[in-house]
Amino acid sequence: MTQPRADHDGPPEIRVRAPGKVNLGLRVGPREPDGYHPLVTVFQAVSVYEDVVATASDDMTLTVSGPQAHLVPTDGTNLALRAAQALAEYAGIDAGVHLHIEKSVPVAGGMAGGSADAAAALLACDALWGAGLSREQLHELAASLGSDVPFGLVGHTAVGSGRGDVLTPALSRGEYHWVFAVRDSGLSTARVYAEFDAMTGAGAASLGPDSDLELLQALRAGDALALGRALRNDLQPAALELAPELAETLATADDVGALGVIVSGSGPTVAALARSRTHAQAIATALTAAGVADTALTAVGPVPGARLVASPG
Repeated sequence: MTQPRADHDGPPEIRVRAPGKVNLGLRVGPREPDGYHPLVTVFQAVSVYEDVVATASDDMTLTVSGPQAHLVPTDGTNLALRAAQALAEYAGIDAGVHLHIEKSVPVAGGMAGGSADAAAALLACDALWGAGLSREQLHELAASLGSDVPFGLVGHTAVGSGRGDVLTPALSRGEYHWVFAVRDSGLSTARVYAEFDAMTGAGAASLGPDSDLELLQALRAGDALALGRALRNDLQPAALELAPELAETLATADDVGALGVIVSGSGPTVAALARSRTHAQAIATALTAAGVADTALTAVGPVPGARLVASPG
């Protein structure tokens, strides 16, 4: 589908760019009576982006373009549309919007593409409608939409606790080079958590304040080698149980010298930490040549959260 474009006399067009993420550390506690799992996670925003373009409209509608666009719902279940509706209700605004999503983050890939869309939609609609919400109000709305949405607003590197939505900035020095091995078929987050529960039962580890001390020390020092050693994802065994072919992807990245390799979030995207931009390109080439990824993306982190950008053309 084509992006709605504004001519000189047409309606204003607001473009917001939001990043995908990688979980450098993801510790998952036992499921609580409300069905949710307590988390301690270290997020890093990476330079794989979603662009959301908001244009004034009588109704609330959505279109999508880019890789895997056909997999993204365009009805009321879409998180970006839900974000627009939530903001309108919160601010008492009676207005429509057309949202167009230009995708780059893999769909159902464990990199929070849908959450990035929601964060971008909140910022775009706030600007389009002149709602004037504070960052705190936007964060409150974001948290009501999903655990990863607040981080889509904040970006950079942060520690998430609670359900992942309570964020504390993490000190991080330097730039990190990533390769993301993407599969055309996604993994349902709900299925991965269900498998995690089946595998751990009541034996999931309790979460302490120092769960990721080694990882945070590596970030503060800007030490990519130490960061690679400290990567951890409690959901990785469950993702591998549901998609055993990911073991070969992990092994291939390790064989070509990645500093660390991990399933990103609930998967199936595999994240490999590289020494440099050149090394990242070499890992990406090796992954696709070995046939263990349908696509391999390179990126850097950390990067900022959702932000207004100038529309091209």
